[in-house]
Parts: sequence; C-alpha cells; structure tokens
Amino acid sequence: MILLPTSPDANHLISANGAPSGPRLRILCLFGTRPETIKFAPVIHALEKAGHESVNVTSAQHRDLLYPLVKLFNLRLDHDLGVMKPGQSLNHVLSRVVEALDPLLVSLAPDAILVQGDTTTALAGALAGWNRRIPVGHIEAGLRSGDAHSPYPEEMNRRVISQMATWHFAATERNRRTLLDEGVSAAAVHVTGNPVIDALHWTLKNLEPSPEAGKLLGELAGERFILLTTHRRESFGQVMRSNLEVLRDFIHAHRNVSLVFPVHPNPEVKAVATSVFQNSPRVRLIDPLPYQDFLHLASRAHLLVSDSGGVQEEAPSLRRPLIVLRENTERPEAVDCGAARLIGNDPEALRASLENAWLSDSWHQQLSTLSNPYGDGRSAERIASILAVPLAV
Repeated sequence: MILLPTSPDANHLISANGAPSGPRLRILCLFGTRPETIKFAPVIHALEKAGHESVNVTSAQHRDLLYPLVKLFNLRLDHDLGVMKPGQSLNHVLSRVVEALDPLLVSLAPDAILVQGDTTTALAGALAGWNRRIPVGHIEAGLRSGDAHSPYPEEMNRRVISQMATWHFAATERNRRTLLDEGVSAAAVHVTGNPVIDALHWTLKNLEPSPEAGKLLGELAGERFILLTTHRRESFGQVMRSNLEVLRDFIHAHRNVSLVFPVHPNPEVKAVATSVFQNSPRVRLIDPLPYQDFLHLASRAHLLVSDSGGVQEEAPSLRRPLIVLRENTERPEAVDCGAARLIGNDPEALRASLENAWLSDSWHQQLSTLSNPYGDGRSAERIASILAVPLAV
C-alpha cells in the first residue's frame, strides 16, 4: 500500500494534546486568473494556518486583474511563470504553462499540486503533475454543463482534470454525484463547499468600498439599479449585442431604473458596449471593479444580470436575484434554490424576465432567508483538513 502524500523529511502537525495530527505538506498552489485567485486565497491561508507549506505559483493569465487581488488578500507569490503573450492560442498558453512549471516540480518536489476550476492554467497544472506522478487536488470539482462545447473550453478542461485528480473537492452534493456517476472513487470525492463563499464572507465583513466605489454608491442612493456583467466567449458577437440592446431598451422605457456595467477589457466586449449604449444617460459604463467593490455594489443592486459562473455562486449569499445570460449552466443549484433564472440566448426571454423581475417584489422576498447551496464559509478549512490525512491508493 502506498500512502499519498509522503515525503522523506516530512514534519508532522501537533494537535492540542501533543499528538501528531498529520503530515506537514509542501503544496504547490497554481492559479492564473482573477476567479482562481479569489477562490485560492482562503485555501492558501487555511493551508498555512494548518501548518502546511504553500508554494504559490501564478501563470499570470490575468496579470492586470490578478495582482491587485494578491495584495487585497495578503497573499505571497513565490513564482510568476509569466506565460502570456499577445494573440497566443489556447494551445500555446497550455504548452507554455506546462513547460514553465515542470522545472519547479523537479526542484521543489511538492507533495501535491492544487488547481482550481476549469482554466487553461488549471488543466496545465493537472497535466504537469500527472506526468511527474505528483498527486493533484482539484478545487471546484464535478461541475458539468452537459455540453462539451459550452462553456468553451472550460467544460472540457474540467472533465479532463477529473481524469487526473487524486482529490476531488466538490462544492455540492450534486457535483459529488456527478463524479461518482463518471466512475470516480467515492473515497476520493469530498463535499467541501466552494471557497469563493469564504472569500465573499471575509471581504464583506472586513473591507469597505473604495472611495471611488463609495462615490458611485452615493450617486445610486435611492435608485433601483441593475448590475450587469458579460464577458464569456460564447456571448461574443450578435448574442451579446442583442442582450445589450434589450437592456438598453428596458432602461429607456423605465425612468426609475439605471444600469451599471463594469466592462470587461476584452476588445470584443468594449466595442459592442460603447456602440449600444452611446446615447444612454442612465447607463454607467465603468472599468472592471476591484473585488470588494463589486461585492458591495452587487449587494445593493436590485437585480443582477450576468453570464458569469462566479456571480451564480455569489448571488445566493448576497440574496440578490440573478438573470443568467447562458444557454446552460454547470451551476444548476443557483437555479434550483431560486436565486437565478436561466434564460438562454433569447432576447425576448431576457425582455420578459426583466419585466417580471421589475414589476413584482416576490422574487426578492423569496430570497430573504435563502441559504447558499455553495457553502457556509468554511470550505477552505475543510480542504486543508482533508489534505492532512494520508490517502491510501
């Protein structure tokens, strides 16, 4: 029997009664995007609190959006792989992350690699670990949309990562059942919740809005406003334009409503947003918001409209109604609990949903006592505890 993880010089944690409570592990935490950083932050702090050594590595897939979060959450970055170049393909990013990470795996010899979600960085980390026979922990395991091509490439990324992972940290019971149905061993699947909820609770409790966000919230005081985010590849082109046109027409038709749209820096998004909303005085096109500012703004919005997976996870805790601009979702729990409504890419369905949400307060009343199906704010603590237990394989 082989016990994973092990290392010849591993120290042991000491419990309150002086007995060893598990190995002190060297765990390489790999992240590259804004959402990954948010969800990794509580995990890294929990690992360090538990006495493990975290080696924090970024691919810098979202460099401009990532580094402010590193500072916000007081993270230590040990290595920046610096893989991004203008105009490179997904295959290029994948190969560069694997190539840059491999020497670190040799020199550091980590006991485990942690990856999160479904990004190209996460796929590369799992593949590099698999090839070096280093066990991989997958945070947010078991999400499935049912369509291998949507969201693209995320849906296939997470399916492939599941084939290589040793630990599957599932956010929900539904995610656990999905993995079991795919043949993953029950002993390898752990329902932990999603650490994004840990980050949300900590942020709203400890951080005030920035002066810029405070000014915006002051301007919006007394107004009902919609907070919009849209940036996914499958939303580009006519789909996004049609959705924005419906929102523009809704704002023009209702004098008591305004729209706040933090515009993603992708040129595909910026161009259509500027074109559609150029003559809309009650539409505020703003730069992407720091994480704490987005949460404070979202918590006061009358309605959220988004194609983001993260917003689907956050809406139940914020108790804000959410219209999801997607054909399918790998997070059906948000729909099942009543926090979100999935409308597809049908402009008329969006128009009807906006009217329904605006004419009645019943949706808001339904959410007033909602518990978030994605966790209770202790997900990171559970992940750190599970990793401390040797896994028999």
